[in-house]
Amino acid sequence: MFEGLLLLFVPLLAFRAAGALGVTRFAGWRSSAAHALAVMLVFTGSAHFAPDSQTVMPSHNDLTAMVPPFVPAPDLMVYATGVLELLGAAGLVLRPTRRLAGRCLALLFACLIPANIYAAADDIPLNGDPATPLWFRIPEQVVYIAVALWSTRGDRHPG
Repeated sequence: MFEGLLLLFVPLLAFRAAGALGVTRFAGWRSSAAHALAVMLVFTGSAHFAPDSQTVMPSHNDLTAMVPPFVPAPDLMVYATGVLELLGAAGLVLRPTRRLAGRCLALLFACLIPANIYAAADDIPLNGDPATPLWFRIPEQVVYIAVALWSTRGDRHPG
């Protein structure tokens, strides 16, 4: 249940420690948070393409099961959101695209809320684990939205 948050907060602390040791890229909390969110998105985005045979993370089929019935082409949607997560991760680590990536990711995370509600309400397991309860899923999405917006707030696009 806490894996996603750990994938965010452990890299955040590691990046801030690197910043404290003189790595200028991680000199601030916002830059460190943007990079930590990128690390999390590489893992979560990769899961969208993972076969059922691996057991380290949810698979493509696990994520497809989360797609609410009103969404067309669930397989395609899972692949598309995986691509968007990976593109968002790349956008977060590149300073010129960081702000735009943060806004786009916040929108993506908001769009994923119905899938999280559906998965919790229909008791859909992930990677063989019991379904994550709704009381946890929604605040978790809010944290991701907040981090995406806060960590990129001070960055400006070029031009």
